[in-house]
Amino acid sequence: MNAQSNIVPDAAGGSASSHRHATPQPFYWSVWRELWENRSIYIAPILVAVVVLFGFLVSTVGLPERRQEVLLDAAKAGAKIQEPYNTAAIMLIVTAFIVGVFYCLDALYGERRDRSILFWKSLPVSDRTTLLSKATIPLVVLPLVTFAVVVATQLLMMLWTTVLLISHGMSPASTWTYVPLFRNSFILLYGLAAIALWHAPIYGWALLVSGWARRATFLWAVVPFIAIGCFEKITFGTSHFASMLKDRVMGFAPKAFAFQMHSVDSPQLTPGAYLSSPGLWLGLVAAAVFIVIAIRLRRYRGPL
Repeated sequence: MNAQSNIVPDAAGGSASSHRHATPQPFYWSVWRELWENRSIYIAPILVAVVVLFGFLVSTVGLPERRQEVLLDAAKAGAKIQEPYNTAAIMLIVTAFIVGVFYCLDALYGERRDRSILFWKSLPVSDRTTLLSKATIPLVVLPLVTFAVVVATQLLMMLWTTVLLISHGMSPASTWTYVPLFRNSFILLYGLAAIALWHAPIYGWALLVSGWARRATFLWAVVPFIAIGCFEKITFGTSHFASMLKDRVMGFAPKAFAFQMHSVDSPQLTPGAYLSSPGLWLGLVAAAVFIVIAIRLRRYRGPL
């Protein structure tokens, strides 16, 4: 009897522990589901990085001679040396934005089109969890993927430049001095976070359209804004709406950074000005409203 009494609690405890570890995590697995089903989230940035690296490889023909000329003008040396690295980062950031928009436009529309929404709704995952996991992709996952790809791309570019300069009897110190990888990586991570939050209403609107439109989601997402802008310009001769849209796409930069006169290579981070910007918070409120509407649309919209 004593032996049995000693064994039973352990078994019960083991079962409880196993049950706790086996508890489903709907949000976590919903995010992984998006990554499994949408490989363009990481494939597109990698492909662009390969193209950038190939272009950089071609451009390094004659680099040692050009580097000697650049170093003669110390005032412009930093900007010239950093230029290809900044270009690579900008191309990958733009790619991430495009991927994020098109992902959101297809996130709800795609599962209604192929009728897989019937299967996903049969699982014990709420519409809110599903929408939040989809919103996490452009707001969190894509910036992190872009950060990793940009850093890896720039590191490969620096290593190739180092090998090339050494093979021509030159010191690679100019590359590592004017392209501080650690500092640039910190600025990049901060910038990607600022961009993601600033673009949140764009992604929210795309998710809303994805849950509502029966076809041509891109046109439904874009045409209303073009029509409003054209109407304002024709009727009142002003372009305030177009300026607002431009600010929503590009307005994060002057608020998140303070650029030095005649130079954009060494921006100063201004998180205080960014976080105190009304445009940021109004955009986040709009994004939340769009996502709430998208949740309700998914709850009541059936397959196409």
